[in-house]
Amino acid sequence: MSDKRPMLSCRNVSIRYQVGDFKNIGLKEWAMRRLAGKYRVVDFWADRDVSFEICEGDMLGIIGANGAGKSTLLKAVSGIMEPTRGRIVRNGKVSALLELGSGFDGDLTVKENAYLRGAMLGYTRKFMDRTYPYIIDFSELKAFEDRPFKQLSSGMKSRLAFAIASLVKPEILILDEVLAVGDGAFRAKSEAKMREIIKGGATTILVSHSLVQVRAMCNRVLWLDKGRQIAFTDDVAGVCDCYEEYLKNRGAGPVYDPAAAKARINARAAEKARREAEARQMKADADKLRKVREILRGVKP
Repeated sequence: MSDKRPMLSCRNVSIRYQVGDFKNIGLKEWAMRRLAGKYRVVDFWADRDVSFEICEGDMLGIIGANGAGKSTLLKAVSGIMEPTRGRIVRNGKVSALLELGSGFDGDLTVKENAYLRGAMLGYTRKFMDRTYPYIIDFSELKAFEDRPFKQLSSGMKSRLAFAIASLVKPEILILDEVLAVGDGAFRAKSEAKMREIIKGGATTILVSHSLVQVRAMCNRVLWLDKGRQIAFTDDVAGVCDCYEEYLKNRGAGPVYDPAAAKARINARAAEKARREAEARQMKADADKLRKVREILRGVKP
């Protein structure tokens, strides 16, 4: 068991959307169908019974194909929405970077938008005056600071948003594909900045389709598939290997379904636990033998 303080706990979290045809039929028809008992609502469960716990300094990577329920889970974790069932406990201030490109005004300049986004995040004008040079340098947009924001490429817009967002010092940091911004060099710089934040004690959740990032940066991993939890473990490499195999062989047969992958992950975890138990026993035996030798050396003939 870790002696670190738990920062975020999810217990059997399930999130349901109710899907109907209201937009297609209009208010009057909806009311008539409701009165006649002919209006039907379909329940769609984006997440079902997801459970995990992460502690101070942990970085959790959440992986899964599109539609797995990753972004919905992040919205619940960050407090944007409440789970339909289950419980989420947060033991620190949460900062979520879910949509970097939102909240900007296309007609304002890059500099004006930097101050606008800063104000939206709660930063004072004095703070922004002091940190703006860092923002513009980090985003590599010095030559564009007086240009209208709408003239920037999507990658440049994300770089500015990331530079501003990286000023935060949260206790729990949530990142949804934000390390994919910019070119290779900027991604490396973004990852370095995230490591700096994590070393400062932040507990971090990273959703990413880049298994390279997850392998390199995370010490915990959560695999979701169609809202179901396949695995939550510290065996990041093992789960990433199984997930890569699953993606490569989807449609090849039942042996590659998520349940089979879950069985392989559990078997790998059991083998790892067995090896660790053997190592602990060997260490204990070695310690006992050392103590016996020390006693014998101290006995005079």
